[in-house]
Amino acid sequence: MNDPALQRALVIWYQANKRNLPWRQTCDPYPIWVSEIMLQQTQAETVIPYYYRFIAAFPDLSALAHADLSSALKVWEGLGYYSRERNLLKAAQFILEEYQAQMPSDQRLLKKIPGVGAYTAAAISSIAFNQPVAVVDGNVRRVMSRWMVHREATHTSQSQRLLAAYADRFLLRSDPGTWNQAVMELGAVLCLPRNPQCHKCPVQEYCGAYAQNLTDQIPRPKPGKPLPHYQVTAGIIHRGEFLLITRRRKEGLLGGLWEFPGGKQEPGETLQECLHRELAEELAIKVEVHREYCSVDHAYSHFRITLHAFECRYLTGQPQALGCAEWRWVKPEELTEFAFPKADRVIIQRLKLQTESAKPAP
Repeated sequence: MNDPALQRALVIWYQANKRNLPWRQTCDPYPIWVSEIMLQQTQAETVIPYYYRFIAAFPDLSALAHADLSSALKVWEGLGYYSRERNLLKAAQFILEEYQAQMPSDQRLLKKIPGVGAYTAAAISSIAFNQPVAVVDGNVRRVMSRWMVHREATHTSQSQRLLAAYADRFLLRSDPGTWNQAVMELGAVLCLPRNPQCHKCPVQEYCGAYAQNLTDQIPRPKPGKPLPHYQVTAGIIHRGEFLLITRRRKEGLLGGLWEFPGGKQEPGETLQECLHRELAEELAIKVEVHREYCSVDHAYSHFRITLHAFECRYLTGQPQALGCAEWRWVKPEELTEFAFPKADRVIIQRLKLQTESAKPAP
């Protein structure tokens, strides 16, 4: 199955056509690791500006290990999936303490690092250290499925074991880093889930699915499930010239980020009742809820929300961090100093535009 002609054709194509991505300009394991974490569930074109910003802020592992969570999240802000950044910070501290700030080349040692699974360990090991291990992501599974005419969905554990074995058999062991990137590149730009560009494929003649006219059927798609949709409230709470913001606890989807306080609507309650309850449970305060300021629709990987932001006036109760990590009264112009989720940043942008439009003309 290790076909030298296929390997040669794919590597030649990759070297002539690969995208000019910044993390491909180095063999330093630190930026390679950062890029691989950023690329999880995120397209390369989206990652590029965040990668530059992150490496500028934390140019090496030691700089990241000594960073605080707030500053790291602010640099990451907008890229989403914030657990990746929290794991990067933990991992940098782990590598500093356990491996004396040196990224190990051994795949087994790499997998001991927080947030580094089999895929990331293989990527670092092969690309940075030229170790002969196959990288297997969604793109690689799709390529292997089509080459080997694997008709089943790729998400099952049985399929993943089989496709990983195929990837290992095809691996170009004399240059594993280049080969792994070539297969991933093929899946990313030509061997697409829908409408694959078979007429441009450099290894078309070796593809079993193409030979059998099955590329539109392989791999079988994962059965879809409707995403749950939640109604969520947030309070824009005024006390004079200040607004109240809270920081989420470190664990969870948006852990460590700041937000306008509020929470998910429960069955049988109005949005206003939801906000009153959430503010009492989270901060032990009472407010006067005024008009709905705006609503924001946002989709996460496994659910969707509509965030309803209400103008509120603070009444009574000394804020307490009962359901959050901390709270602060800040001026509206200070909001941009904190890392917020995307939906909250829409509210902040609207507040900013409103403030600017209210200023008297010069």
